[in-house]
Amino acid sequence: MNRKSSISVSQLVKLGLLFVFALVIYIFSLFPSRVEKWYSAEIYSGLSSTFRLITRWIPFSLGDLLYICIAIFLIFKLVKGIIFVYNRHLTKEIFYQFLFRLCKKILWIYIIFKLFWGLNYDRLGIAHQLSISKQPYTKEEVTTLTNQLIDKLNTVRREIKDTSLPVEDLDSIYTEACNAYQTVSEEFEFLNYQNRSVKASLFTRVGDFMGFSGYYNPFTGEAQLRTDIPRVLIPYIACHEMAHQLGYASESEANFVGYLAASSSTDPYFLYSVYLDLFSYAQGEEIFLYAQAKDSVQFVQVIKQNRERLDTLVKSDRRAIRQFFNKRRNRISPAVSNLYDQYLKMNRQLQGVNSYNEVVGWLIAYQKKYGKL
Repeated sequence: MNRKSSISVSQLVKLGLLFVFALVIYIFSLFPSRVEKWYSAEIYSGLSSTFRLITRWIPFSLGDLLYICIAIFLIFKLVKGIIFVYNRHLTKEIFYQFLFRLCKKILWIYIIFKLFWGLNYDRLGIAHQLSISKQPYTKEEVTTLTNQLIDKLNTVRREIKDTSLPVEDLDSIYTEACNAYQTVSEEFEFLNYQNRSVKASLFTRVGDFMGFSGYYNPFTGEAQLRTDIPRVLIPYIACHEMAHQLGYASESEANFVGYLAASSSTDPYFLYSVYLDLFSYAQGEEIFLYAQAKDSVQFVQVIKQNRERLDTLVKSDRRAIRQFFNKRRNRISPAVSNLYDQYLKMNRQLQGVNSYNEVVGWLIAYQKKYGKL
């Protein structure tokens, strides 16, 4: 037997210890109150804030460069492995060594992911912090919410004097998003956001195929945004990604926390951004519920009523946004979306990509508890 290919006892012991460490992390994740108190509020909070303090001064996305380096390394390893197998150098001992290293890497990936970010999926989260719970809602409640959002949309759009929406400076948007978090933290201290680290994504050009508008890199603490989309969408997306930076892993919670921040701004452009997105979620849920009720008359009436209630400029803006994304439809994006759907489900977001829509439930619960929207 080739000694270089054999697995020693010390290696097996180290692998066993690694497995035990991973198991301890998993067991810890089963206690949300402990995760909330010890990890999210303490360990992760300090870790992410430190990362942001370091990366905020770098003008480009360090996290994206890290992803590129990892991708190149994996491709190199894959090609090297294929050549190795093709040349028939693979033996039983080498195969066992490969399995050993693979198990070791998987355990390390699990441990690092959980410690740097993944445990946030297991926290109590915003429901605990605001003392609210997301309950089943009726189509009438969603209709009321939708109408309220229409009224807010119309009011805020009239405050933006230009017929065509202005293209705000990106840095000004990021600054205002940070200010909005400072404002909302006066009421909810746990939403205090320091050390802004929001960057333009280096992968913006492939955003149509990857299906993203923003994402968070837990290994550098940076929030990356796609910058080629209609500019009015970016304020709310920035607040959403900042919510991830604060440790709200769930997409529905990040949407809701992003709403809490963005709606605290006094900037009409910011308010318009958040209400545009929330209206889309609310109307989508409203139409779905009426379709489920199989009442075609009410279904048509609801769609007609929403269309008539919306201000002409709001309808024009929404039409332009739809046209932007319709032009960029492709066959790859749904496949990538499906992969992300599976990732979310693996991390206790049972609705997958549809979990973004769950912000509707949070809004209704918040309004019932605090009497405001």
